Amino acid sequence: MKSIAELEAIRQKTLERVSYRKDADNDIRVVVGMATCGIAAGARPVMLTFMDEIRKRNLQNVTVSQTGCIGMCRLEPMVDVIVPGKEKVTYVNLNPDMVPRIVTEHIVNGNPVMEYTIGAAEKK
Repeated sequence: MKSIAELEAIRQKTLERVSYRKDADNDIRVVVGMATCGIAAGARPVMLTFMDEIRKRNLQNVTVSQTGCIGMCRLEPMVDVIVPGKEKVTYVNLNPDMVPRIVTEHIVNGNPVMEYTIGAAEKK
């Protein structure tokens, strides 16, 4: 059995985590398509490169997560960058070499890299 002090410590930790999640609503989100099609097209190295770039720059307000099938397998690897208060930007046909530019121009400076987006791919 836990003591009252131990239970109170657990309660405080849990409340901090819940509070952190509320604050995370203001975070920039990088969502990587990691269904079978995305993985086969190279999404794993793309996701790892995003994580490395964000870690290197010590960006505290950016979270990287994964999702399942986005539904456009021919455009994989695909990544959504979601900035609170802005329109979602979907990047397609990515490779790890493209990630540093997305982090620098879009995530840090707020300027999407338009030639990597789904809109540019659909015009081709």
